Amino acid sequence: MSIKCAFLFAGQGSQAVGMGRDFFDNTQVAKDMIGDASQRTGIDFEKLLFEENSDLEKTEFTQPAILLVSAIAHRLFQEAIPTTPHYALGHSLGEFSALVSVGALDAIDAVELVHLRGKLMAKACEGQAVGMMVSLGLDDAVVEEICATQREQGLSVWAVNYNAVGQIVIAGIKSDLEILAPLLKEAKAKRAMLLNMSVASHCPLLQSATAPLSQKLQEMLQDAFSAPVVSNVTAQKYSTKAQALELLPEQLISPVKYKQSIANFDEEVDCYIEFGHGGVLKGLNRRATKKPHFVVSDMASLQVAIEEVGRLSNG
Repeated sequence: MSIKCAFLFAGQGSQAVGMGRDFFDNTQVAKDMIGDASQRTGIDFEKLLFEENSDLEKTEFTQPAILLVSAIAHRLFQEAIPTTPHYALGHSLGEFSALVSVGALDAIDAVELVHLRGKLMAKACEGQAVGMMVSLGLDDAVVEEICATQREQGLSVWAVNYNAVGQIVIAGIKSDLEILAPLLKEAKAKRAMLLNMSVASHCPLLQSATAPLSQKLQEMLQDAFSAPVVSNVTAQKYSTKAQALELLPEQLISPVKYKQSIANFDEEVDCYIEFGHGGVLKGLNRRATKKPHFVVSDMASLQVAIEEVGRLSNG
């Protein structure tokens, strides 16, 4: 392929009941992958994805559901127009989907892996009222300074997701986040809003999850990267199992440098292809890049992506 594409994968917060339904109704690939994932994990993914339920908001179910739909979207695209990306990038959980897309993880192995990751994260936060909050309209340094000052006062709050210019997510103890909200607004934040999250991701509260995740990663990761993946931790590329084993447990307790990752490598690619429900990353990228951005979330958008990437490739 003559054009350079970056593959993108969203994380938690992109889920919705009904995601992947169009793929399931229209392709054997989706039926087979959903069946295989259900058999492997004991989760009824047809019920989880397509029927109203409360489990989809629980991190141990959210994570495998999002990864599975993203992997289905990616596989359908690959079957139509085989493409090796210039690099793959995921937001938080999405980094595991990115690893699937470059052959470093088997898709069904990855569903099992992130189901475990979700359970480990939930266990690490057990007995604590934790949460996450989005801050809009403030510079990174301002948010970081407010959080650091409050940690000195004994609060547990950390800037954890650098999503876009003026958009940072903060994790910590929920009551501490509620204390933080008026301080952010006093600093002229346009908004400081608690998110619907059952865990506090990418902060020291998840330290206990890192060792058991490392053990499972050792079993499942393959040293077979067809393209590099951009690390959430470093905003730099990696392409070996050894690097992944070091970076992915660290990712649990480190900030997600998403906007930095886009900025670092935007000049290297001609377009972005986001696989999975919601098009969340397209929204984050709107002000960060002028490059074409395609979202593969159902059969219609799959067809558009196939046609547009083909057209760009042929000049």
